[in-house]
Amino acid sequence: MAKAGFSVTVLEKNEQVGGRASMLEMQGFKFDMGPSWYWMPDIFERFFSDFGKNVSDYYQLEKLSPGYRVYFGKDDYIDIADEPEKIIETFEKIEPGSGKHLRKFMEESRKNYEIAMQDLVYNPGKSLIELMSLETAKRLNLFVQNISQTVRKNIKNPKLQSILEFPVLFLGAKPNNTPAFYNFMNHADFGLGTWYPKGGFNAVALGMAKLAEELGVKFLVNEEVLKIENNGDEVSSVITKNGIYTADVLISGADYAHTEKLLNPNLKNYSDEYWQKKVFAPSSFLYYVAFDQKVEKLLHHNLFFDTDFEQHAIEIYDEPQLPKKPLFYANFSSITDPDLAPEGKEVGFFLIPVAVDLEDNQDVHDRYFELIMDRIQKNTDVDLRKHVLFKKSFGVRDFKERYHSCRGNAYGLANTLLQTSILRPQIDNKKIKNLFYTGQLTVPGPGVPPALISGKVVTDYILKNQQKILKQN
Repeated sequence: MAKAGFSVTVLEKNEQVGGRASMLEMQGFKFDMGPSWYWMPDIFERFFSDFGKNVSDYYQLEKLSPGYRVYFGKDDYIDIADEPEKIIETFEKIEPGSGKHLRKFMEESRKNYEIAMQDLVYNPGKSLIELMSLETAKRLNLFVQNISQTVRKNIKNPKLQSILEFPVLFLGAKPNNTPAFYNFMNHADFGLGTWYPKGGFNAVALGMAKLAEELGVKFLVNEEVLKIENNGDEVSSVITKNGIYTADVLISGADYAHTEKLLNPNLKNYSDEYWQKKVFAPSSFLYYVAFDQKVEKLLHHNLFFDTDFEQHAIEIYDEPQLPKKPLFYANFSSITDPDLAPEGKEVGFFLIPVAVDLEDNQDVHDRYFELIMDRIQKNTDVDLRKHVLFKKSFGVRDFKERYHSCRGNAYGLANTLLQTSILRPQIDNKKIKNLFYTGQLTVPGPGVPPALISGKVVTDYILKNQQKILKQN
């Protein structure tokens, strides 16, 4: 919007910009509070190229090799290499004959990725016509089949199946509820690789803020919006705890459902009941942990799939409850970037996916942290517990309080068939012509790259329709 000539002011509720990509700093340790996987680097390049810039103008990237490690039991793990041919070799060694099937699968995922990025995700979700092209017509069956069906058709080893189904978790739904077309996430994984932005994911947010400031954008932190006032079919003012702001156009990057609570009830697009019926991506228990020495045997990214994924998924989506034996993720970003921790020490970040709307408390957080420590020791013989300097946890309640997250979701709305494209919450308010929504609860969907794309989608839509939106003098 600033590039198009608008004077832009960003009102940020919290103490720093970045939203979920905030940075927590404690005693010389720096923790990414949210996103930690840098996938789909082409989307970030496209963002900066829109302004005649490069990613390297704002932060530095390193491709991880291996990209990540997946644990299935004691000293039983698979490392995912940084090149497709190496990954094919890994599959072939574990399941003879699977290499040729993986090569075909990866070629299909590449084609789907190209179609999605060129034809689909940059559309505003206003019409079925957006979904129709010659290439998508050829792939209609991939919207009927699900990820699990296509993965398990030819790959029979359960470990390899779980590795191929894992990227779908970034879309926030079970593999058997996610259309097969979304296997383009496997191209994001195997084809494009796993990267790390020096300084952590927060460096990406700071880079974007720096670009915005160069374009004249003004950021105001600790400026929570309390009320959106309207004059007929237009936003008239935005009331914060510190002042009142007027605007010709209002774009909310806050949680969609929360934004609607700031309106007069008759001006909402969707009711409270609507949000209760939607399929949300998981919430999470997060842990930010400082260790007094460097961690051995583990990589930057580690997935612990040493329990039953299907049962954990049931406890997230079908029968919401605290998981009995959850999968979890362990991140040690200071292995790659020592500047995140004092010399000789390590930064740890742990995540357990859990159902939204769970009642959680510190006792629950502590219990699951002990579970994480036990499982790491069991699978690697590394006892991290005795090296903990301090830890801080973050749960469902915290997502609601810090981000006004609907039902405590961490990632947004799941990309199920009935929550795709035009079936997602709309980017424009139906009753207020100059109010718009962006972020993970609208198109194109959950995850950092889609949320970033959503900003371009809503901007392009506004600029295309600005004669209808703005008051004419």
